[in-house]
Amino acid sequence: MRPHRPVLAAVLVLALLGGCTAGADEPAPSPAKADLQTKVPAELEEYYGQEVAWEECGSNLECADVTVPLDYDTPDGEDITIAVKRLHSSRNGQRVGSLLINPGGPGSSGTSLVDSATAMFSEDLRAAYDVVGFDPRGTGDSTRVDCVSDFELDRIRGAQYEPETTAGLEAYEADTDLIAEGCVANSGDLVTEVDTASAARDMDILRHLLGEPELDYLGYSYGTYLGATYAELFPGNVGRLVLDGAMDPSLGSHETVLGQARGFEQALRAYVEDCLGGEACPLGGSVDDGVAQVQTLLQVTQDTPLPTADGRELTAPLAFSGMITPLYESRTWFFLSQALDQAMNDGDGSLLLYLADLMAGRAEDGTYPDGSTEANWAINCADFGSTGDPETWARQAEDLREVSPTFGDMLAYGDLLCADWPGVPAGSRGPLTAAGAAPIMVVGTTGDPATPYEWGVALADQLESGFLVTYDGEGHTAYGRSNECVTAAVDGFLIDGVKPEDGLVC
Repeated sequence: MRPHRPVLAAVLVLALLGGCTAGADEPAPSPAKADLQTKVPAELEEYYGQEVAWEECGSNLECADVTVPLDYDTPDGEDITIAVKRLHSSRNGQRVGSLLINPGGPGSSGTSLVDSATAMFSEDLRAAYDVVGFDPRGTGDSTRVDCVSDFELDRIRGAQYEPETTAGLEAYEADTDLIAEGCVANSGDLVTEVDTASAARDMDILRHLLGEPELDYLGYSYGTYLGATYAELFPGNVGRLVLDGAMDPSLGSHETVLGQARGFEQALRAYVEDCLGGEACPLGGSVDDGVAQVQTLLQVTQDTPLPTADGRELTAPLAFSGMITPLYESRTWFFLSQALDQAMNDGDGSLLLYLADLMAGRAEDGTYPDGSTEANWAINCADFGSTGDPETWARQAEDLREVSPTFGDMLAYGDLLCADWPGVPAGSRGPLTAAGAAPIMVVGTTGDPATPYEWGVALADQLESGFLVTYDGEGHTAYGRSNECVTAAVDGFLIDGVKPEDGLVC
């Protein structure tokens, strides 16, 4: 089985939704907010000092656009805007402050996450904080990256390549060239300025405009890398940071994708075991048998794509995306069973295609209103660019197949996407320490397929002030979708500055 899709290297997306009680010791040693003064860089005074025009945009909601420099190296040049939305605290004047949030991606919308606040965040947290979401540069309603037409995006998402053949590699390269050239033609200099460090600098402007001398922050998945980058750049401005579903910034591209390949294979096996133990499971036999049946379905969609209700065909890359989407959240495994049943027994790929479209941000009318897929391409490429060559990628593909016989092929050759990306990558692989920052909570989930648990352990060790809270369960991230133990630990830290007991496992 050798289908590939060109956009799924190190994909990390928003967790969907969620007892035991955390113990506590001494409050986290952080300066009192009223006593902390932060210095505004002279060249950025106009941005830190701008007036923000907040407007009502829903019940207890306000929205605004904030101006930031396109390029922080030339702050007197072009400007871009960052879309911001805040849900006001129910405590009014007794609130703790503003809590900035990020759902991950990269490319996911923080303003949309605010709309899900009542489902994701506890009543206590929403009472204590104004919950503030923003669409990072290049995404959502902020100044946004645009690369290809919706028609081309549909085609690319479903395209099947054989990059280990000359013709297949050429076809793959033609599409990655189309993406890079389209991003430049439609978005100009923005495509090289959507890196994570620039987004973190935007966050510091937002912190100041919200009237907060310190940044309190809750970031999921890729949002943990964004938060850790902020702490590295602005350690003195760190308030209470929670990084849930952590990335390990020290890993290279191949190690990152290898970890995800292994994680999704393990998540698939956990799903199959659960399915076989329940009712209405479309799979049969042992766990190995059930996994083999899923592999057979992927092979079938490669050889003969399945029809769907909207007229498109379910190819193997789309089937893969449809399968892994519910693996992010164990409470949606039942939907994967329905989709597999429909595909395997009725020869209909409609439900798997629906799940794939959900991950890609495709609406029923065929548009991609949030732009998350194209933003994901641009941010990953602007951060790290590409490493390796076709010979290297062929060897790495073998590693991926070994750790993930089901999904390894789908995750191979991802570095090719950024091979001809314009500009010089702004980021670098390596540990982040955030020396001098206040305590930072890292939350890791033992059965997380997208950000494996060992990544959280590694980030907590790298951060000078990091400490780890473990959720023993399945799915991507923990806060808002796990149990009361995690909720108590995160709320206690964010609201009261109280660290849970060392080594807490929920």
